[in-house]
Amino acid sequence: MKRILYVLIIFMTLSAVLLVTRSVLASPQRAQSKGTSVLTGVVIGPNDKPVARAAVSYQSSSGFAAHAVRTDAHGRFTISKLPADNYDVRASANGVFSEWEKNVTIHHGETRSITLRLIYAKQMPKGAIAASKAE
Repeated sequence: MKRILYVLIIFMTLSAVLLVTRSVLASPQRAQSKGTSVLTGVVIGPNDKPVARAAVSYQSSSGFAAHAVRTDAHGRFTISKLPADNYDVRASANGVFSEWEKNVTIHHGETRSITLRLIYAKQMPKGAIAASKAE
């Protein structure tokens, strides 16, 4: 009888520890995933026209995991329910990328709009390519 009681006490203790650990680990994630701020914008291609279906990647400076959304048919995107924070944002489409927009600050309840411009990567000079092949 004592053995059953000990096993039951150990089981209840472990269950309580698991529940507490789970709620502690989940609460920061829940707090970060629900905010009141909104980031909107448009992605413009190298031809100065809006880019449909471009991928817009964003990550907060506090470590909120990276996410991505797609632009609509008019090159516009909306990211809602963001917690107030600083974000790094970048767009890409068809192998062309924008520069990173670093530390885009969004305050609690604010709607912020940005424009991301896709640019072609600068090509290496032909001499540099020939020199790397010779090595």
